[in-house]
Order: sequence, then C-alpha cells, then structure tokens
Amino acid sequence: MAVRKAFRIGGVAIRRGESRDIRLKISERYTGDPINLPIKVVRGKKNGPALFVSAAVHGDELNGTGIVHDIMYEESLNLLCGTLVLVPVLNIFGFETQDRYMPDRRDLNRSFPGYREGSLASRVAYVIFDQIVRRCNYGIDLHSAALPRTNFPNVRGDLTNPTVRRLAQAFGCELIVNGKGPLKSLRREATRAGCPTIILEAGETGKIEPGVLEVGTRGVYNVLKELGMLEGEVIRPSYQTRVDKATWVRAEVGGILRFHVSPGEPVDAGQPIATNSSVFGRDRNVLVSPVDGIVLGMTTLPTVKPGEPVCHIAVPRRTIRSIRRTIRRMSENSLHQRLREDLATNISVSERDADVASKTFDEND
Repeated sequence: MAVRKAFRIGGVAIRRGESRDIRLKISERYTGDPINLPIKVVRGKKNGPALFVSAAVHGDELNGTGIVHDIMYEESLNLLCGTLVLVPVLNIFGFETQDRYMPDRRDLNRSFPGYREGSLASRVAYVIFDQIVRRCNYGIDLHSAALPRTNFPNVRGDLTNPTVRRLAQAFGCELIVNGKGPLKSLRREATRAGCPTIILEAGETGKIEPGVLEVGTRGVYNVLKELGMLEGEVIRPSYQTRVDKATWVRAEVGGILRFHVSPGEPVDAGQPIATNSSVFGRDRNVLVSPVDGIVLGMTTLPTVKPGEPVCHIAVPRRTIRSIRRTIRRMSENSLHQRLREDLATNISVSERDADVASKTFDEND
C-alpha cells in the first residue's frame, strides 16, 4: 500500500517532498502541560511505502536513539519515494529518568496496541499505535539488552511471515533470531495489525556505542534500499544465519566470574564460558556451553547468585565450523571484529584450558 498525497500524524499534514518535525501529544504533566513525542517525517516526491523506525520503548536503551538521531542528522537523506517516520524516543518518561519502565511501573513494550481509556502505559501505547504504526506499512524497532547485559547485534522477527523475513535479511545482521516476540510487544502487535516489523537487539543500556551505531544506521539504510525508497545496493554481512533456538547458561553457585568468551564468539559444546570463584579467589566451578553456538548476549556484571543468567547462546542453522572459517577470513578492521572488541570492553576476558571443565572443586574452596 502506497501512501498518497498528505501523510498525517497528530493532525499535521506532510506532503510529498516535505520533511517536518512534529511533536505528538501523548500525555500531560502534573501541571497540565502537554508531554510530547518528538517525530521527524521525511517524504519522497513519489508515492511509496511508509516505514517507521522507533527507539527507546525502554527508556534506558539509548543505542537506538543514537541510531535514529544519526539518521535525522543526515540532511542529504533524499528518499526516492515513500515516507520515513523517525521516532528517537517512544518512552519519553523513562528516557528522562533513565528508567526502563513507565512511571506506573508498567513496561510500555508489553502494553500494545493499547487502550484509549486504560492505564498511563496503555494510553501512551494507544497513541503510538494509532498515530504511527497504523499509518505505516513496515516497522523497525531498536533495542539494547536489559541491564546489566550486552547483546551482540541481532535482528529478531517472526520469520514465518515472508515480509518480516525479507526485512530481517535485508537489515544485514549476521544473526537473525526467529520469534514473534512477547505478548503485547510492539513488533508482535504491529505485525499482527498488518505492519510487518523487526527489531534490532544490540549493545547495552545507558550508552550509544560506535559499533552498534554503525550496524544500526547501515541496517536502516539497507531496509530503505530493499524497499526501493533509497538508491544503492544492500550491504550484506560476511555471513548470515537463522537462529531458531537459544539457551541461557546460568550460575550454579554464587561468586565472582572470570569470563572466557565475549559477545559474538563461536563456541563448542563443553567449552568454558566463565569460571566462578569465591570472594577469597578460589575457583568454585566452571560454566561450560551446553551446545555448539554463538554468544548472543552475556552479563556485564561479574558477581552472581545461583540461577542468575551469565551467557545467552544462539544455536545457528549454519555450522560453527563454517562460521569460524568465515570469521578467520575477515580483516581486523571489519565491522564484525570491531564490534566484538567494543562490546568486550566492559568485561574481563581471560583464557581457560578446556580440561578445567571436568575438574571437581572442593565445596570448601
């Protein structure tokens, strides 16, 4: 479906060939003053699809805001056709307080499509869904890992939907994770409502990370090119694989971790992931990968209690051996290598011999 003539958000009309900054009212302060959502709408001179790109549905996830901000800053963004709706912050409440949640402690990303007469979160979700999602044909929602974790960049979406699959592949991440998303999440409800939507998961909260910024901006431009809204060829990654399953490695005992892997690293079943030591510096146990996979995400907090998540491992369709071969051929300055180095700066990674995985530690250690 092509958007014709005027495109309206919040009663503001944007005609073909125009670019407008809009402030969409979503709520009110205690004083009765309006609380507005900043939106930039860019329209090509020809009819075409409408794509929304949103960020910070969790208010402390700033990488997405940086990505949208960079695209907004690009004055030479000349669309061949269609409409681009850029929303740097969805959860304006959490953004101002650097909080994941809304003031009513609800998760905005579990509140869609919202309800006009519901809770604060539900009312905000309703305005976003009614004024942005329902007016677009496609969507990209940008996320970071929850505190205190980091994610190697990956795209997620319902790959049983051909259009979602097309967008996910075009975005250009190496890992594409299959899933509809949580109930009442933006991507799940948008796709259900006829606006196929993918998400990017990359980096950690409270930061705008250079490598993630590069992945995200390149990915959005890739989707615009795939949809015929921008000139140019889609930039493909060195490898790309679908992920239908992922598993968490969790702490078995309390202690202080020394990591042996970093985000984006291929691992073999039985390979040491982290050593858990007592506060006196004595090894208590070694956590190992239960599968051949790729480190999708991991904690950045070295202290753990039993059962707490340490490492999220994706099980790709492509073999780990072939992925390792591809990675070895990459230059040291490749985006993949730079990302892995950047994302590992907040964790201390040390080597560990594989034979320690089978070692039994004395409970008194």
